[in-house]
Amino acid sequence: MARVWRCTGLRWGADGPLLGWAGGRGSPLPRGKAVAFGVVSEGRRTCVGARGNPCPVRAEVPGRSTGARCEECARLDRAHSVAADTIADDPRPYHVYLAWFGPGMVKVGITAVERGSARLLEQGAVSFGWLGRGPLMAARRAEEVLRAALKVPDRIPYAEKRGVRDGLPAVVEERVAELAVLHGRALGLAGWPESLEPVPFQAVDHFGVFGLDGLPAADGVVGELVAGGAVGGEVLAVAGPDLHLATGRGVVVLDTRLMTGWELTAPAGAGAHDALTVPVRQLKGRGDGSVQDGLF
Repeated sequence: MARVWRCTGLRWGADGPLLGWAGGRGSPLPRGKAVAFGVVSEGRRTCVGARGNPCPVRAEVPGRSTGARCEECARLDRAHSVAADTIADDPRPYHVYLAWFGPGMVKVGITAVERGSARLLEQGAVSFGWLGRGPLMAARRAEEVLRAALKVPDRIPYAEKRGVRDGLPAVVEERVAELAVLHGRALGLAGWPESLEPVPFQAVDHFGVFGLDGLPAADGVVGELVAGGAVGGEVLAVAGPDLHLATGRGVVVLDTRLMTGWELTAPAGAGAHDALTVPVRQLKGRGDGSVQDGLF
């Protein structure tokens, strides 16, 4: 019987991105690495649980869900989430940041100081800069002030982030210029919380970390995994949860959050390392028609 693995998602460590597996093992994802896996043919995608606890009913979840949680486990997860604004008494210090994903695509956010830049790597921020440091509620207030005054959102859809990665400026000064301007405007705003310590501008750039130099345009994006499907390709870049893969059907982006909840196996047969037999959404105006919305 073929060995089965369960993916716990992509995580960013000191040595770069790794695919995590149940049991604690991690697979590094350097540029040029071959990635190939199959989905158990008789399998179904089950809820990953919440807060480190398994789903009590192993509920089935939709293939297109990036959260891979049933309604009840998603509710429990949000109930203990700073991002969902459900925690007000966290004593840890927080950073307020501005993150840049491409021209005209800047967002504001907060993250615990102890997490360092992990949150920015997870989001796929190409460049970022800290704005301030202080208590959670002061960081939250600053975030609201910045959203209103600078007209920057606190979320940018992944589809928009993916759509610009292949055309970003190659010169770092061009990538951080917009951040520098907004950082200066932010620190000059009225309403800055007294308990939030301003941080001088110092840009951090992830262009090289993600492997975006020379990245070719993507032809399509994996829409979901399916029982019996297979994915194989060579890693071109890794940004946030996304793998940019060179496959036998073109350059395709795989959001690794779609892998969680499935039972996965090593692929079998010739050509398995560039196979793609899962639904893929073709990007408008891209590709030669070989990447389609459907099974190959």
